[in-house]
Amino acid sequence: MKKCSIVLLVLLFSLSAQAQDVFGQWKTIDDETGEAKSIVEVYKKDGKVYGKIIEIFNKDRRDLPCVKCEGDDYNQPILGLDIIKEMTKDGKYYKNGTVVDPQSGKIYDLRLAVTEDDTLQVRGYIGFFYSTQYWERIK
Repeated sequence: MKKCSIVLLVLLFSLSAQAQDVFGQWKTIDDETGEAKSIVEVYKKDGKVYGKIIEIFNKDRRDLPCVKCEGDDYNQPILGLDIIKEMTKDGKYYKNGTVVDPQSGKIYDLRLAVTEDDTLQVRGYIGFFYSTQYWERIK
């Protein structure tokens, strides 16, 4: 009986740790309409965290290039674009990276965190000003 309890505790701990992880697929929500816009996959590469658009729900926007983006992202297809770049873990947050808004081309400093209800808090900063979105985990 004791062995079963230990196994159950280990299983519950591993599930809760996985649920609080930023990695995986997230549904982005439009700030103004509240409608789902896309799916972003958050992944690790070379010790840093990135996020790539893997699905765009609006059929008219699926094949558009990022004409307002700068640098290497200019004119690249939005579908497949890494919009989150160079994040590193700092306590319960992921920081020190950026996010680009492919519609405006604006780049923001970024902080990511998973909330208690397993949503991704995506907070973009310009100086002291910030805007926050909450993305839903795809299960």
